[in-house]
Parts: sequence; structure tokens; C-alpha cells
Amino acid sequence: MADKIKTIGVLTSGGDAPGMNAAIRAVVRQAIAHGKTVKGIRRGYAGLLSGEIIDMNAHSVSETIQRGGTILQTARCLEMLQPEYQEKAAKMCREHGIDGLVVIGGDGSFKGAQKISHFGINTIGLPGTIDLDIACTEYTIGFDTAVNTAMEAIDKVRDTSTSHERCSIIEVMGRGAGYIALWCGIANGAEDVLLPERYDYDEQKLVNHIIEGRKKGKQHHIIINAEGVGHSTSMAKRIEAATGIETRATILGHMQRGGSPTCKDRVYASTMGAMAVDLLCAGKTNRVVGYRHGEFVDFDIDEALAMHKDVDEYQYKICNSLNNDYKYE
Repeated sequence: MADKIKTIGVLTSGGDAPGMNAAIRAVVRQAIAHGKTVKGIRRGYAGLLSGEIIDMNAHSVSETIQRGGTILQTARCLEMLQPEYQEKAAKMCREHGIDGLVVIGGDGSFKGAQKISHFGINTIGLPGTIDLDIACTEYTIGFDTAVNTAMEAIDKVRDTSTSHERCSIIEVMGRGAGYIALWCGIANGAEDVLLPERYDYDEQKLVNHIIEGRKKGKQHHIIINAEGVGHSTSMAKRIEAATGIETRATILGHMQRGGSPTCKDRVYASTMGAMAVDLLCAGKTNRVVGYRHGEFVDFDIDEALAMHKDVDEYQYKICNSLNNDYKYE
């Protein structure tokens, strides 16, 4: 089966994430170690459909492991939702001699890989997203860097919030998932954390909490708001009007996607990239690489996409209990 795969293609799709370059580098160098040819596909599935495919060698990925973003660039490609474009993507792979494809991205990217595999191209997905919202894995490429970036930014906002005795609403990324917000809520000791999975939209409860804290001498109040809840600016205006306390919104935005990846993101992304190549060389297809219970594992893409993920209930409870030295009714 190892002789079946001669050329491996690699692309990054969807939102960029720190560590994607480490994964690309690992795919390229592990493939070369197996005696395979490597093709890089620019701009994700959009680039595959338009034939933006380049030859890659060991030098192509030299001095890239420490860089944020993705050297292959990325894009969202709605055309891949349509069967005719899925078939075209597989056809483009065959025209360029690509018989094994590594797709680095999120659930949407995996759906594209799943469809391409139905047209005869061996595919492996790597979980590349800062959102940590892929159900089959406890780790996704980029999350560690993104959550550390957000944590450091929130520490800085807390300093100025305390100086001015403000309430600060800090919005972090995560799309419809609250993992970055939850982790930062614990790491930064935020007074309130709003997660799309748990928030009941009872703003009066927030107002009461802020007022009670101020009565007991609290000099600031940090609310970490997940992107899936959003509307931080308008929320800040309403809270200031209700409490009489100056309230500012800070939206961290795409700074969380950038920057040099942490050691964990470099090591885990490299391991996953190498494992993707090993799976292809072993004749595997339609698989997703994941990390569970301390081990790197792989799942059938169909099985992975059918899984459901929720925030850890115990972490959510301790986020509330550890961060409040006073209670509100």
C-alpha cells in the first residue's frame, strides 16, 4: 500500500491558526523522508480549484516553524459545498498527480476532504483552528497560542481597568464556541464569563454583580465575552447606563490568530503533520488526526463529523466559584 501514494498535496483551509506552518513543514519533510513528491496548494480549496499548485521540497519549509499564519495562504470556498466542484477538486488533484491530500483546517475543511475522498483521492484531515471546536480531539492547532495571546491582552486591560475603576468587557474569538473565553476566564480570574453554550442573556444579573462588587470595594470588573455571544460595545453602553460605572468594550479580534506559535503548537502540529503522512503511506484515507487521552489518534472523517462537543461542565463551575470572592443575589 505504501507504494500506492507517490505524491502528497497539502493545503490550509478556513481561518488561519498559529502552528499551521509547523504542520505544513512536517508534512513536507515526512513525505520526503518516505520518498514521496510533495505539492503545496495555495489558498485552500479555492487554490485547488484554480490550479494554484506548487512543487515543495525541504528548503520550501525552511525557517517556517516559528512563523504565524500559513505560508500557503488560506481562503474560504463556498463552491466546495456543491458536488460539481467537489468532483472538480478531485480532478485537479489527479491532473497534478496528487494521490494523497492533507487538509489542515476545521470541520468545514474536513467536509471538503470527505467529499474529495469519495472521488478517489486519499485524504487526511488535521485539526487546525484556534476555536478548539472539533469534537473528535482535545487539541486543535493554534488554540494554545491564541488563548495565551488573549490571556496576556486581558492582563493588560485589567491593569488600566483597575487604574480607572472601570468595568471592562473583553471579547475573545471562538466563533460559536466558548473555549477561549472559558480558559481565559479561569486564567485571568474574570468576574464574569459569557459563553454561547451557557449564557442565559440575563443582563440584569451582570448589573447586580457589578454593583455588589463595587459596594464591597472591588476596583474593577472584568467580563470576558465570547464571540458567539458578541455585541460587546452595545452591552457596555447598557451596563454603564444601568450601573453608573464607566464601562469599556475591548474586542481583541484577529490578533488572536497571529504571532509565533507556542512550543505546544509547534510540537503537536509537527506530530500531527508527520502522522498524516504516515497514515497516507499506510494506505489510509478519509481520516482525521486527533489528540485524546494523551495520545495522537485517528478517526474516520464521517465518525468525527458526527461527534458533538460541549464545554467542560466542571471547568465552567470552577470558573465561577474560583473567581468570585463575593456573591450576588
